[in-house]
Amino acid sequence: MSVSTSGPRPSPDRAADPVEQLAADVFSRRCTSREALEHVTGKWSLLALTALLDQPHRFGELRRRVDGVSEKMLSQSLQTLERDGWVHREVRSTIPPHVEYRLTDAGRELAPRLLALITFVEAAVPAVHAARAEHDTRD
Repeated sequence: MSVSTSGPRPSPDRAADPVEQLAADVFSRRCTSREALEHVTGKWSLLALTALLDQPHRFGELRRRVDGVSEKMLSQSLQTLERDGWVHREVRSTIPPHVEYRLTDAGRELAPRLLALITFVEAAVPAVHAARAEHDTRD
């Protein structure tokens, strides 16, 4: 092991840190993008956004696709996503009338990134299970 005696280390290049390149400080409770980040990364919102990636869905179709979500939670998530501009809600004046949800342009940019996160996490599940088992044996 070598020890440097030439003085303090230079500070790391802040530009090399991806967190430092963020436009906003999402770690601050005053960050204006934090609320939108919470909305898109919520369990049901994340799944609804990625489910809409392949095609628009009616509410019932979406509820069946996102297995386990209650009608109330899906409705709240979709309302929030619509308000934030990620999802467009269209009421079709057919008989009987129905509502269809689709991604906006912003939603189409966002959803593949969320799908990449889901794919990454799915691939990591065996390691997660191993880490849990190891952790649980320490207790």
